[in-house]
Amino acid sequence: MSLTLAIVGRPNVGKSTLFNRLVGKRLALVDDQPGVTRDLREGQGRLGDLRFTVIDTAGLEDATDDSLEGRMRRLTERAVDMADVCLFMIDARVGVTPTDELFAEILRKRSKHVILAANKAEGNAADAGVLEAYNLGLGEPVRLSGEHGEGMTDLYSQLMPLADAAEEQAVEDAPETDIELDEDGEGETPPITAEKPLQVAVVGRPNAGKSTLINKIIGEDRLLTGPEAGITRDAISLRIDWADPDGDSTPMRIFDTAGMRKKAKVQEKLEKLSVSDGLRAVKFAEVVVVLLDAAIPFEQQDLRIADLAEREGRAVVVAINKWDIEEDKQEKLRDLKESFERLLPQLRGAPLVTVSAKTGRGLERLRAAILRAHDIWNRRVPTAALNRWLTAMLEQHPPPAPQGRRIKLRYMTQAKTRPPGFVVMCSHPDKMPASYTRYLVNGLRESFDMPGTPIRLTLRGQGDKNPYKGRRKKNAGALAKHLKGRA
Repeated sequence: MSLTLAIVGRPNVGKSTLFNRLVGKRLALVDDQPGVTRDLREGQGRLGDLRFTVIDTAGLEDATDDSLEGRMRRLTERAVDMADVCLFMIDARVGVTPTDELFAEILRKRSKHVILAANKAEGNAADAGVLEAYNLGLGEPVRLSGEHGEGMTDLYSQLMPLADAAEEQAVEDAPETDIELDEDGEGETPPITAEKPLQVAVVGRPNAGKSTLINKIIGEDRLLTGPEAGITRDAISLRIDWADPDGDSTPMRIFDTAGMRKKAKVQEKLEKLSVSDGLRAVKFAEVVVVLLDAAIPFEQQDLRIADLAEREGRAVVVAINKWDIEEDKQEKLRDLKESFERLLPQLRGAPLVTVSAKTGRGLERLRAAILRAHDIWNRRVPTAALNRWLTAMLEQHPPPAPQGRRIKLRYMTQAKTRPPGFVVMCSHPDKMPASYTRYLVNGLRESFDMPGTPIRLTLRGQGDKNPYKGRRKKNAGALAKHLKGRA
């Protein structure tokens, strides 16, 4: 479901009515008076076999000041920028108005794809308005009736090729994760190339210095920065070749994301969109850099952001910014490492790098940490080495015996990489306590040098099936039959 469709138009042209029809529920308020919708409302649309995200927007008004109408217009323009396709609706019974002409011109400049829809087009009274819609220069209008469900087939035929193109683009942009290995532990690790650069997302709370850091990495002021918190609102991606002092460069796509505050503090719809954009960037990343403020590190929201990256299965690097203004650096660094180990045990061993986005100090260490985290994320362990390790771990600390029955761990293999995933064949996997699973995961980290990366460990049951059970009886019976025949 990679396509995003924004429904835009003047007030009272029927945007919310069509939105409710596409999502199959009465999520949006509908009334005859104009201006009912003020916020952006998002839902999961469905049209035949197409699945997409649909956004209901406030009516476009010719206002650019800080009035309510002006703020609503800016919010709608934000949705236009986010969406893959804009469905521009006019009222076929009213015809094309000067406001429609103004916004058609804006959409031509701002939107990648625009579908023109003449709504309320049931009956002959709408014919004149449909013909007028050709004058907007947005192609042939789709005759719709959001209230009666007419014209949905024509809308489907317009959306289908755009949905296919969006799906292909999403597959192309998405990193290859959860790569399965064969029984010998072999599998193709996608190389970092100009066509498939290493995808890095920089996330953190507002005003941690994410945009300033990225500007320093690329060597120019491409991103807007300042002392105010919350300047960045979009997840902006920049393509760079990040070189080390020796001149070896690595193609990367770096995502600058909006600052993520606690959910309870996020009231504005615009900020909600910004945060969801940042979460999407985390899902598209291979390595996530969690940027903290040295003055107030490891607040609750920082921990949630780092935990999110781990749950998504992404390699994590923790960077402490504004290190240039820290006075007692040694003591502060010792405290940070202690807090990190205690508060984020699931990322034990992840690199902790101190940087200054303002002066550029520590950027080489950050680059090295990103590449090492990516390398560990792709780590493969041979099956023979894994099973020797498992035998030693069992001798050192045998699994528990719930209700007097010992859990037997028989065999282990690595099933995938990006992140590393392992499968253990055992008896009674449902009775294995979480503490023993953690013991095995921590052992994997230490023994095979996989600090900080998410590790997935799956227990699979084999029951007590013995592949040789019954074979002796069968062989004995065959021998007796053979001897009898000879006699």
